[in-house]
Amino acid sequence: MDQIDCRIPEVVRTPDMTTQEYAYLRLRRAIMVGAFPPGHKLTIRGLAHDLDLSQTPIREAVRRLSSESAIEVLGNRRLRIPVMTSGRFEELVRLRTALELHAALRSLPYVSDIVIDQMAEIDRMLDIAVEENDPVEMTRLNHAFHRALYCLNPDQAVMPLIESLWLQLGPFQRQVVLNHQDYYRIDRHQEILTALKTRDADALSTGLVADIQEGLVLAGKKALQEAMT
Repeated sequence: MDQIDCRIPEVVRTPDMTTQEYAYLRLRRAIMVGAFPPGHKLTIRGLAHDLDLSQTPIREAVRRLSSESAIEVLGNRRLRIPVMTSGRFEELVRLRTALELHAALRSLPYVSDIVIDQMAEIDRMLDIAVEENDPVEMTRLNHAFHRALYCLNPDQAVMPLIESLWLQLGPFQRQVVLNHQDYYRIDRHQEILTALKTRDADALSTGLVADIQEGLVLAGKKALQEAMT
């Protein structure tokens, strides 16, 4: 039986959080940060054992994650993290680029110097995580950096869609980062921060698209090509 990665990050469990919600958020976080690689097989019983929960909340969490295309239910009680294909990868990256560009530009009028300082601090912590080769923190902080910008728009409705893409890309992206680190040398976050300081929409668009595509796309395509050989 495949075991859950013991390094799966915890989630804060508030007093009013149900066991079902806790199981869902814990597994969702695990998949989003890539604790399970693509193609990894899971079982309800194994997940319940490793999370120290009954099988009932695990089943509900799996049902929700399956509806988000984060877990495949294969039949005969078998579960699997979806395998990445070239076509699926291209679709997810294109969607991520379009939605995040929309979110960033819609949030630009609400940017303040305080927010920029907060994002700069997140990026500083991200640099430390990169130096320490901590993929879980790298992913968590990268998401936090982008989320801090996208949620500035008080009317935003796009974050659930963006997080769905992060969820589907998480397992593959972690493998890419671990095996193709040379593609992540340029810190595009600094370009994004500079664009925010000058409230330059064109520069923000350029920096954001480069941040999403240059590292992830090049490294992802190479990883997929290697998997086919």
